[in-house]
Amino acid sequence: MKLYPLETGNFKLDGGAMFGVVPKTIWQKTNPADENNMCSWAMRSLLIEDGKRLILIDCGIGDKQSQKFFSHYYMSGDATLESSLKQYGFHADDITDVFLTHLHFDHCGGAIRWNKDRTGFEPVFKNAVYWSTENHWKWATEPNPREKASFLSENILPIRESGQLKFVNRTGNYSENVFNNFDVLFVDGHTESMMVPHIRYQGKTLVFMADLLPSTGHIPLPYVMGYDTRPLITIGEKGLFLDQAAEQKFVLFFEHDAVNECCTLQHTEKGVRLNETFKFSDLF
Repeated sequence: MKLYPLETGNFKLDGGAMFGVVPKTIWQKTNPADENNMCSWAMRSLLIEDGKRLILIDCGIGDKQSQKFFSHYYMSGDATLESSLKQYGFHADDITDVFLTHLHFDHCGGAIRWNKDRTGFEPVFKNAVYWSTENHWKWATEPNPREKASFLSENILPIRESGQLKFVNRTGNYSENVFNNFDVLFVDGHTESMMVPHIRYQGKTLVFMADLLPSTGHIPLPYVMGYDTRPLITIGEKGLFLDQAAEQKFVLFFEHDAVNECCTLQHTEKGVRLNETFKFSDLF
């Protein structure tokens, strides 16, 4: 098994929305904002090469939305999913599985593109199975008013229409061996049934954080996004996860931290806090 971090570009979101009730005077120390109160965030994916299987976890925002849409998010950087795959010698047609932690546009938009004559949409990964979970699929396709702007039908419905959609079975909060050396934690605070992959790799557990922990700046328990649908549930889920991650020395892989790819945690008198940050390539 080999793992490859993939950059798909950066975008900006409002700092207040990203940190909820935490005052700007505090959160800007770790995540400085620009003159419009916007902070920069990565859209980082992870590729797993395991024998004949090539598993992509999340796939960024894509490029099919309108210029007006993209103008709200201040896209930046030269990296794309296509260029990042090419860097490691892969092509979209090589992907066998696309694992979508959840269906917010910045996590799944890159899964679908316009067809050649722009009359409809088609899967970017034509040879892949697209994995979601049934609870979340229903949540995303029958969206509540709060999340409706994050669940874009053009990102989601063509997956099912292609016949490439499959569901990870959820019977509790943890599913083992979804893939080889790949377990899934289900959490419900950010959105219904978000999946957080735990990958056993080179004697360590690497956790793809999705939106359970967007950045190192979100490690203290009250630092919860305003986007979370059930913030008190998030706090409980975070608390349990952080204790386990510090105790078992998990390596946290960040999807959205624009500065830090990975970190480890430690127990302190103030609770679980950052231990050290590093690039993925520095550890593996």
